Amino acid sequence: MPDHIVRALSTDGTIRAFAAITTNLVNEAQKIHNTYPIATAALGRTLTAAAMMGAMLKGEQDILTIQIKGDGPLGGVVAVADSRANVKGYVHHPHVELPLKPNGKLDVGGAIGRNGYLSVIRDLGLKEPYVGQVPLATGEIAEDLTLYYVRSEQVPSAVALGVLVDVDLSVKASGGFIIQLMPEADDKVAEKLENVISQLSPVTSMVSEGMNAEDILGKILKDFEWNISEKIDTRYECGCSRERIERALISLGKKELEDIIEEQGEAELTCHFCNKIYHFNKSELGALLEKSTR
Repeated sequence: MPDHIVRALSTDGTIRAFAAITTNLVNEAQKIHNTYPIATAALGRTLTAAAMMGAMLKGEQDILTIQIKGDGPLGGVVAVADSRANVKGYVHHPHVELPLKPNGKLDVGGAIGRNGYLSVIRDLGLKEPYVGQVPLATGEIAEDLTLYYVRSEQVPSAVALGVLVDVDLSVKASGGFIIQLMPEADDKVAEKLENVISQLSPVTSMVSEGMNAEDILGKILKDFEWNISEKIDTRYECGCSRERIERALISLGKKELEDIIEEQGEAELTCHFCNKIYHFNKSELGALLEKSTR
């Protein structure tokens, strides 16, 4: 099944809903970063959330970044999405291993840690990006994003994210949903949604059964009249290039470039998001130094 996101709205305007299937893109991330299961789950959940939140952006050039930093051995997670739901990301320490929780699930919260923060950064092309930050609630990511929406954006939301990792480290199923109450919603709407969501199967179970994003929303919104407003593809896409790396080197300034040339004679930079390596020899660095002084 191709990765995709479905956006829906209840006909009375009280509920906004998003659901995503992200199995392929999380598999791609796992291969790129060679992540162990806990890191795969943490990164996959964050990428899935970022893809849906990216789809909420309005401007073509808008960018959304989720940063999670805790005191656990995973260190942190970063995911970046654009308004077309192209996503990329990485974990600080991809080879973390921890015992399973008593219920047999991966201990993502233990890997991330409970002491830390979750930040959402929206670059909308203005002078300064919008930054919202909340302390970690559980480190399990979905609960932390639920807290973020309530505290930072004052939007009551239900967030569910899931990644099922196979014994060979590949991803068997990945997906999630974000359900939000609009200002017009009353207590009855909230109660209906809470009852349905509390009885739902895990996201990975629904995806494993072959349900697509529309099917998942159909289960959640079964007591409401609703319409699909958008269906879009989502994928893992880095977008780095040698030209971008050159601009980054030039931005270091004349003094730092001179020091690199004098002390190292070359430079090798690795993209955090796709692990592609860019090498610059002495003459190439000299050309960049010349550009930096123009």
